[in-house]
Amino acid sequence: MSTVVIHLSILALASASTMVFTVPSEPTPGSETLDAAPVALSYEFFQFPSYFTNVSHTWGCSAQLQRLTGVWPRIRIGGTSEDRATYVPSLSEYVLYPGDENTFSGPSNFTFGPSFIELASKYPGTVVMGLNRGGDNISNTIDAAIAVVNGMGNLYAIELGNEPDIYPYTGFAIAPNPATWTPVVEAASEASWQIAVGSSFTFRQKRIIQAGNFYGSPVNFSAAELIQNENSTAFPYIKDFSHHNYPQSTYFIVDLPSLMSHRDIVNNVRTFEEDVAIARRMGWEYVFGETNSVSGGGSNLTSPCFGSAIWLLDYALRSASVGIKRNYFHQCTIGICYYSWWDRGNVNAPFYGAYVATAAMSGGAYISALDDGTSNYGGYVVYDASRRPVKIVLINSDYYTGNVSRPSSDFVLTGLEGKEVIARRFTAESALARVDEGRLPAFGGQYFVNENCAIAGHKIIEATKVVDGTASFNLAASEALLIELCV
Repeated sequence: MSTVVIHLSILALASASTMVFTVPSEPTPGSETLDAAPVALSYEFFQFPSYFTNVSHTWGCSAQLQRLTGVWPRIRIGGTSEDRATYVPSLSEYVLYPGDENTFSGPSNFTFGPSFIELASKYPGTVVMGLNRGGDNISNTIDAAIAVVNGMGNLYAIELGNEPDIYPYTGFAIAPNPATWTPVVEAASEASWQIAVGSSFTFRQKRIIQAGNFYGSPVNFSAAELIQNENSTAFPYIKDFSHHNYPQSTYFIVDLPSLMSHRDIVNNVRTFEEDVAIARRMGWEYVFGETNSVSGGGSNLTSPCFGSAIWLLDYALRSASVGIKRNYFHQCTIGICYYSWWDRGNVNAPFYGAYVATAAMSGGAYISALDDGTSNYGGYVVYDASRRPVKIVLINSDYYTGNVSRPSSDFVLTGLEGKEVIARRFTAESALARVDEGRLPAFGGQYFVNENCAIAGHKIIEATKVVDGTASFNLAASEALLIELCV
């Protein structure tokens, strides 16, 4: 594949507005450290074997992310179905359940066996394994946990139950009554399970539990609530704290312009900042242990669209910039999961957002936001381990449908060093472009082949001169730019 370099002049295109961002020469107070692989995946528990044995894109596309970072994307195996799974040591199949359970949340009850754990153990990246708490069978969960710890050298943590704050509303035995399942009661129950599971290992495994895993806003169920109400004996078993986050829901409002709006992304992530700080004081990392665009398996109106790829890019960077170490983007039932990064036939638009976000943060040690989050225009700067700025991402999240002339905005960066910067543009026909309709996104002119997730197309690099520390860029609505500083 050839590379085309385009030399752009300063403010070559007319635009409706101009944003000016000053790039600090080193990480400022409040800059956050980056994980080696902050863009991660979550697989619905009962679908995990199918993703890894029947969907070739799982390996091909994951390898594309690994090539950027040198680290395989971290994964979590969980979701609603983890609380319906019973461990059977004698079972030869990965999972066993009756009938055709073709729903995004899976069968009502099923079993899994040692081969499931063995398959997870072969993944070359770290794994968070979700286990059943909602079914209220702690002896079976302890048996499963022992098998997981003994059988998985790549185990990062064990998750005890999925979204326990809404157990009474999802029909799980451990919490039959919403009136009595308060944050205090849930915290006491969670602590007792953490202690029972953590102390069951012969070598007294510490720092093994991914705590929390709550669904709702952190107003009631949060790290703060858990710390305040939990038995402190459980604390040494906790490795990190997980909250789930879906900005929109199929049961309420689904709106692509709002989803991809930079202002709305900042406001959504901001609701977790205090909780992040509280967890950090305990020595816990804070993660979005399950997240994606729209809960309930996604929305066909928004989740497969390029606007969701812009959302994912912006959201992953904003999360990292406030100290959320990893985003585990959920992949639900194959074939009916609208927000999935890939399926058996296509490499979907959201994966492009994941790829660009990974490219932006790969090799980075620190990240800062350049804007205050009050407009639809965002900027981020990534620093290397030597504290030098090496990459900048600019985002124009204005919603473009493709039905009118495409507006654009200018972004001016000051405080730059050197004489030139290079960039790759992340774009598509419109925010509504979908891969399954034949309208592929492009990153620096390149795209992913639907058959095998290989990269194809001519690589287009945009070179821009730096004059007196200043460079200017033009972004159309629903576009982003990854700029590499020539250091």
